[in-house]
Amino acid sequence: MRSYPHNSPEAAGRVLTLLLIADGNVCASEIDVLKGLGAERHLGLPDGGLDDVLRDLCEDLLMAGHHFGSLLDGLDSTVLRSLMGEVSDPRLRSEVLTLAQAAARADEHLADGEALVLDAACRYWSFAAEHLATPTMSA
Repeated sequence: MRSYPHNSPEAAGRVLTLLLIADGNVCASEIDVLKGLGAERHLGLPDGGLDDVLRDLCEDLLMAGHHFGSLLDGLDSTVLRSLMGEVSDPRLRSEVLTLAQAAARADEHLADGEALVLDAACRYWSFAAEHLATPTMSA
């Protein structure tokens, strides 16, 4: 799995795209919500940058042999901790978590994989679960 500089737009975007693929289906409603919220702008990615990060994440997971079953099947706590660890800025963590929550709720169904990613973010970033209950977006 490639690594990104700490607190880079790509590191933050990877955590967000991890949520997008967590249920095995990137829904148009999730993408629409993220575009409506200006996710790329909030994370510091250029236009189309989230698509690039998503493609790179999928390539990394496939190269690591995670092509049977869910792409997330091979992500253990060590890998999740490493990915989450690349985002240490509290403001950026909050932005990612808010965007991830909005994407997860876009299709009105929280899949097990999405819950796993959200839980990992809360756990590794020391956010209380209550953070998930109040989606707000700073301008």
